[in-house]
Amino acid sequence: MKTNDIKKGTRFRLRNGWFATMADNRKGNIRLATVEGDYTETGSVYAHDIVSVLVGDTWQPVEHTGQQAKVRELNVALFGG
Repeated sequence: MKTNDIKKGTRFRLRNGWFATMADNRKGNIRLATVEGDYTETGSVYAHDIVSVLVGDTWQPVEHTGQQAKVRELNVALFGG
């Protein structure tokens, strides 16, 4: 599944291991989500940090667009892994 196909209300897992629920139906490099981390809060997440999506009872890996991969490479180069 591509990150642009994730719809509002869909559960997903972030690269750091936290879980979240999509809060918008937009497309692009930045999405709005309710993240369950140290605290539960709603805010922006980078699409390249989404690694898997819950579809039914199965976690499916996420396929990133070329632009999202470039943003990830830039972030790693600037801020580290």
